[in-house]
Order: sequence, then C-alpha cells, then structure tokens
Amino acid sequence: MIGAIRRAFRTPDLRNKLLFTLGILVIFRLGSFIPSPGIDYTQVQQCVASPQLNEGGFAMINLFSGGALLQLSIFALGIMPYITASIIVQLLRVVIPRFESLHKEGASGQAKLTQYTRYLTIGLAVLNATTLVATVRSGALFGGIEGCNDLITNDSWWGISVLVVTLVAGTGLIMWLGEQITEHGVGNGMSLLIFTSVASAFPSSLGAILREQGVDIFLIVIAVGLVLVALVVFVEQSQRRIPVQYAKRMVGRRMFGGTSTYIPIKVNMAGVIPVIFASSVLYLPSLISQFFDPESKWVEWINTYFTRGDHPVYIATYALLTIFFAYFYVAITFNPEEVADNMKKYGGFVPGIRAGRPTADYLSFVLSRINFPGSLYLAFIALIPLIALVLINANQNFPFGGTSLLIVVGVGLETVKQIDAQMQQRHYEGLLR
Repeated sequence: MIGAIRRAFRTPDLRNKLLFTLGILVIFRLGSFIPSPGIDYTQVQQCVASPQLNEGGFAMINLFSGGALLQLSIFALGIMPYITASIIVQLLRVVIPRFESLHKEGASGQAKLTQYTRYLTIGLAVLNATTLVATVRSGALFGGIEGCNDLITNDSWWGISVLVVTLVAGTGLIMWLGEQITEHGVGNGMSLLIFTSVASAFPSSLGAILREQGVDIFLIVIAVGLVLVALVVFVEQSQRRIPVQYAKRMVGRRMFGGTSTYIPIKVNMAGVIPVIFASSVLYLPSLISQFFDPESKWVEWINTYFTRGDHPVYIATYALLTIFFAYFYVAITFNPEEVADNMKKYGGFVPGIRAGRPTADYLSFVLSRINFPGSLYLAFIALIPLIALVLINANQNFPFGGTSLLIVVGVGLETVKQIDAQMQQRHYEGLLR
C-alpha cells in the first residue's frame, strides 16, 4: 500500500490531482472554524464545551457539517442542502416526466438536472439558514443551556440578513469546491467533502470515550470498530451478478454481439440514504414539539419516547423506518422494466429467461430477495450508536456506526478504486490487489 501511494505521487498528473484535492479539503476544513458575522464566538465556544450539551436532532446536520453547525461558522449548513436537493431531484424523476426524459438524454440532460440541483440547493440553504438563525435566537440550538440564549450580537434586521446571506454563501462555496474536486481532482467532490466532515469527528469522539469511559472501554471500542469496518467493507463489496448474454447480429459484413456480461446487484443498493431519511423523520416530532407548550401531554410523550435514543420505542421505530426507506429508495432508483427493455433493445437476455416482461419480473424477484438482507444490514449498522448509548453510555455520535461508518468506508473504497484505475492506465500496480 505504501509503495503504491509512493508510485502515485511519482506520476506528475496524478500527483497534481491528489495535491489539488488535498488543498480543497484543507480549505473546506478551515472554513468550518471561521465564525459568522454577528455571532459571539467566545460564548459559542463555551456552549460547545458545556458538559450539559445534548445535540439531539441536530446531531445529523452537525455530523455532515464537520462540527461547523454548533460552531456557527460560515460553513455551518455544510453539504446538507446539496444532499437534500440531490435526493429531491432524483425522486422527482418518478413524478415529473420532464426530469425522467432529461435523465435519459445523456450528458446534456444530466447537465440540466445538475443546474436544477444547484438552484434547489440555494433555495434550501435560504430556508435552512433562516431556520438556524431562528433556532439560535430562541436558544433551542444548545438545548436551553444557560448563557446560550443570546449568541447573536447584532439582532437588528440588517444583522440577521447579513448572517443569513453569509450562511447561504457558505453553502454555495462548498458546492463550488465539491465541483472543482470532481472536475480537477480525484474522486467525487461532494462525497469527499462529506467524508472529510464525518472523519474529522472521529478523533474528538474517540478522545471523549477515552477520557470519560477509561482505557478498557476505549480498547473495546477500537476492537469493535475494526470488526465493523471489516463487516461494512465485506457487505459493500458483495453483489449478485445476473448473467446477460447478447445475441450475435450482422451489420453489413461485420458481426456484432455474442458477448457475455452481467448485471451487478449490490446487497446494499440504497447506500446511506435510508439511514438519513429515517433520522430526519424521527427528528421531526421533537422539532415540532419545541414550538408548543412543553407541559402538553403530547409534547411530554414525544420527549419521553422520541428524544433520547436509548428508549426501546425509539430504537424499534428507527429500525423499521430504515428498512422501509431501504425498500422505498431502491424501488425509486432501480427500474427493472427499464433495464429489461434496454436489454431487449440491444439483443440481450438472461439465460433461461425470456426477454421483455419475464426478465423484468425475474429482476424484481432477485431485487426483493437481495434487498431484504441489505435492509436488515442497514438497520443493524444504524442501531450501533444507540446500542453503544445503552451499553457504555456513549453519546449518539458513536464513531463506528450509523451514517458515519457507512460514509467513511463507502467513500474511501470508491476513491481508492478511482486512484487505482488511473494508476492501472499507466501500467502501474494499483492500490487494490
């Protein structure tokens, strides 16, 4: 591995891409510590360091922002508006025929969908920034900790407007940095920014476990983390390969086709999206309850069952939602009928299965069989932080579990594969063997 990395840096163009990517990531991390205008930075640091802090529903957004949300920096919104916009545009392909036709047009259609995603990202950033500022003014960002209710130094309409514009501009800059990595660097830019945000929380989380739980628990967490990483790598690489045979056909005097290939169906087709959806849905009740009387019975019921992750009702609901969204997202993103039609169009068929509708039914059957263990796997990984919360009293940002583990391993594997492919093109041994 070390020798392969050394050979990668000896290749001028690949070295320039790697250094450019690292430079963008450094800029991204520096922006997470630059305070927004009109924010009492000293008081914010005291609130973040408070032992009474319970991030609650903001843990997910704080995770994707690399801790910038609670720091109230210029990158406080992080990459979350872009992720949400991308998911919405992808889901709208089922509802809006225009989006589906653009998706089938190739590069030109994808460029238009990307432009729509950018516009929607800015719109969501304005909404998120306004909500964040309102949450800061009400003191709900830090859970009502004493001294954390008056963090905005300039509470006039002009000061609030400048703060909102700064947060939206920060999201736009993050989106631009990600696109620069994709175009001039190595790997998918947005994925690498998410990877950097998530990975940056690992040292502080492990340090907190070492200080609060002791060396024994710390070593147990490290051992469990290594086992979980190996498990995630194994499952993420697992796939069912459906063989496809293409018939021979004559075009003029030349013969085409007659080749064999396969359709790879991964065990985890949905990726990390179901976990994000489930976390967001579970956060909505506690968010809505903050705007009503805390002594109401339904508010007390929500605070009892859906605020902390150690309650059995919360754990069971989280698991069921993750399984549901795994099936839902795969059903939206993978269309067996479209795949079967494309195979039939180019003379392809699954051995033993007739082309057309029987092939679509067969793909649906295989997909449902594969998706069942995949959804259970996602639910298990999502519940690891909650199990750690119950067993060792760790917080819900337990480093080896949920979205953090899936993102770090998944993005890491894809980036290494891209570097490996570029090295293979230059007749070098790759990173993977």
